[in-house]
Amino acid sequence: MSSSEFNKGIIFAATGSLWWGVLGVIYFEYISFVGHIESVLHRAIWTSLFLVITTSYLSKWSIFFEIIKIKKNLVTLFFSGLLIFTNWAVWIYAVSSDQIINASFGYFIMPILSVFLGYIFFKEKLNVKRIVSICFVLGSIFFLLIFNYQSLPWVGLIVALSWGFYNLLRKKISVDTDIGLLVESLFMLPFALVAFYVLTAYGLNDFNFSNISLSFILLLAGPMTVIPLFLYVRGVELSGLGATGMIFYITPTFQFILGYFYYNEAFSMIKLISFIIIWFAVIVYLRDLYENNASGV
Repeated sequence: MSSSEFNKGIIFAATGSLWWGVLGVIYFEYISFVGHIESVLHRAIWTSLFLVITTSYLSKWSIFFEIIKIKKNLVTLFFSGLLIFTNWAVWIYAVSSDQIINASFGYFIMPILSVFLGYIFFKEKLNVKRIVSICFVLGSIFFLLIFNYQSLPWVGLIVALSWGFYNLLRKKISVDTDIGLLVESLFMLPFALVAFYVLTAYGLNDFNFSNISLSFILLLAGPMTVIPLFLYVRGVELSGLGATGMIFYITPTFQFILGYFYYNEAFSMIKLISFIIIWFAVIVYLRDLYENNASGV
């Protein structure tokens, strides 16, 4: 791997992470007036359409048809599709209900949780630093359970668990990230369309062709989902998982900053202590990633 390719990968991964952490939050908070249900339906519908367009543009339909020929792929992608839809729904709910900080909690612990799930389900090896980081995460959760049950960031935990199990399922099959997401989106599309039809039948929808500007803004939910994914995945391809794993923490960091400083979300002392514990876990985990990346592991 050349240094120019590595640097290019870092730029791609950082741009994707910034997109998730800043533009994604601002966009979905901006459209939250339509309600989190309609927001997530638009995300599902327009993500499917946008992926159909990108698959056509990149001439990857042959890969798509090869994937869907295998029953194991279809079953796995159906359940991973349910998990990604759950992740989207809960995250959008968090953004629209002033719980961006709680959502950032989920993205801080998600990579560490994925390591823990890999150990449980795939018997992946844990070194001392990874064990310490997992213990810090569990300690933060238990701290909130003991001292203030109501402060437990349930939305963040669901975001982390849904994404962690999503990654777990995707490890079981070998498919391109974008094509896999296309299959998942197409599985969820009929449910999203039926739900949107019900919203329309009861006059609860904001999307309509009499308001072209609003409809266009809602349509952007597709590219707002897919573009940062392409950027981050390309970064992984060029720079590797270790480096981009460290870059990923741009996402929850900026989510936290936006939630606290820009959207003025409440942040109690109990929650601050729990986040400090999580940040210790992240520091230990990043140190492990850095050492493994430096040694070529």
